[in-house]
Amino acid sequence: MTLTPRVGSREILRLAVPAFGALVAEPLFILVDYAIVGRLGTASLGALGIAGAALTTLVNVCVFLAYGTTAAVARQVGAGHLARAIKQGIDGLWLATAIGLALIATCWPLGPWIVELFGATPDVAGQAVTYLRISLFGIPAMLIILAGTGVLRGLQDTVTPLAVSVGSFALNAVLNAVFVLVLHWGIAGSAWGTVLAQALGAAVYLVVVARAAREHRVPVRPDLPGVRASGAAGIALVIRTICLRIVLVVATAVATRMGVAQLAAHAIATQIWSLLAFALDAIAIAGQAITGRTLGAGQVDHTRAATRTMVAWGVGYGAVLGIAIILLRPVIPHLFGADPDVSAELVAVLWPVALLQPLAGVVFVLDGVLIGAGDRRYLAWASAITTAVYLPAVLAVVHLGGGLVALWTAFGLWMAARLVTLGWRAYGRAWLVTGG
Repeated sequence: MTLTPRVGSREILRLAVPAFGALVAEPLFILVDYAIVGRLGTASLGALGIAGAALTTLVNVCVFLAYGTTAAVARQVGAGHLARAIKQGIDGLWLATAIGLALIATCWPLGPWIVELFGATPDVAGQAVTYLRISLFGIPAMLIILAGTGVLRGLQDTVTPLAVSVGSFALNAVLNAVFVLVLHWGIAGSAWGTVLAQALGAAVYLVVVARAAREHRVPVRPDLPGVRASGAAGIALVIRTICLRIVLVVATAVATRMGVAQLAAHAIATQIWSLLAFALDAIAIAGQAITGRTLGAGQVDHTRAATRTMVAWGVGYGAVLGIAIILLRPVIPHLFGADPDVSAELVAVLWPVALLQPLAGVVFVLDGVLIGAGDRRYLAWASAITTAVYLPAVLAVVHLGGGLVALWTAFGLWMAARLVTLGWRAYGRAWLVTGG
């Protein structure tokens, strides 16, 4: 059955609007940390930039727990297999727990080495290690949140993740303010506040999924074949995500070697980019859920129509966000307590951040649609190709002594390469595989 554009738009909005709130709350966790830690000085802000980049890399490598689960659960929902959908979600939660514990055991002793990779100065490195090691205790909760979010999105529920995200964000802001500004725990207080807020959010997801399992008589005990299947299905998405993270980590490493002011400005610009990316990704999340469900139900025409609508929205919303950043450029540095050197670098680099938003809107939508279709292998290959385009460009920035604007111009080249590879695939029909 082909749905009319009007019905398709309503369905997209029903999923995208709550997803927008939930996704924006995620980078606000770190933005609140930046706003509070910025009062401790430039070195602390740089340390948070390095530790934040490392932690985000660890978590985002595991984003398949959300994306893969959303697609798999949505397909089963579309095919009418609700109990099987919940079972796949539970397997994802167990996999998230296992991976989280393994990351703590692996990364705790490697903390100083991880920070050293960024080339930080001694005053920055010590604080970065402190923040990183404390934050590792929140990794299992963060991964459970990813998997739990995937389950609910696959079930076409984006309202519950919104409620959990808003609650966790509010708690994170309060705890960070108390631990850092009142108790004077320094950068360690910021890390502990975030860990505690994440733990509460994970607990809520476990309760919600357990309740759904009980309602549909689905066992919650670990099923090793199912957990292994969830892990195997996510390998291609892990490759895709590693390629994406290589780009961001290399950019942070290059900015680190430019100087402390450049590092701090790049860290803030990266978090603003992440905030805008999550905002645009709300449409992509709707794309994951709708594409998985409609292809599971055999509704190819609906999939095509929804994709066209979401691409148009991505361009429009990207343009609006870009204009907003341009207008707010003079104000943004003051929100983070940036000193004059950091402010000058940040104001300059916000231009490419703003101008890339319409392109990003299309890229994120197409990425979400192809994830929802389960086109994981192509996404892995496409990510490897676009990373290969980016690395020579960023090496040229280093070799020629370019600044932050040049670094972000190389980033823009990478985004353009992603647009080409994803657009070419979406135009064809190889990804339109139907059935549960």
